[in-house]
Amino acid sequence: MNGERHAGPLGPRGPYSLLCVEDGQTGQRQGLSAAATYAALFVLGVLEGLIGCFHFGHSLGGVPVASLAFCALILVTCLAGAAGMGTAMGGVLPALGWMVASFVLTLPTPAGSVIVTASTEGEWYLYGGAACAAVGLVASLRWRRRPGAGRRPGAGI
Repeated sequence: MNGERHAGPLGPRGPYSLLCVEDGQTGQRQGLSAAATYAALFVLGVLEGLIGCFHFGHSLGGVPVASLAFCALILVTCLAGAAGMGTAMGGVLPALGWMVASFVLTLPTPAGSVIVTASTEGEWYLYGGAACAAVGLVASLRWRRRPGAGRRPGAGI
């Protein structure tokens, strides 16, 4: 008992550590956290598309400033999602959410009205946003999780 190691059925035992117990529990929490973050990225893309469809028409001197700003926003969201998650899926989900929301809202209603009109601003919003989402999606394919990324120092030792 004086700092000696005692032999057990599986060999000599050292000091007990909760590291192995905590590692399994954190793995489950990390999985749930990643799933929630991916869902939040998709919802963020949907919200950007929803808000953009109603506010794309603002312009300054004939320049569709709001449309261009929403295009840049979806590009930045895709790149930041991919960089933050360390996976391509982090950039794919906001782009997918934006496309679903934007293109669903461009469909005419049974009464014949549309939300995104065929104006210069509307075309810049839809085509520019789709192009920026595609660029963000392709650029996000370059992000891969580095080995050991997201692990605590000393975990698994």
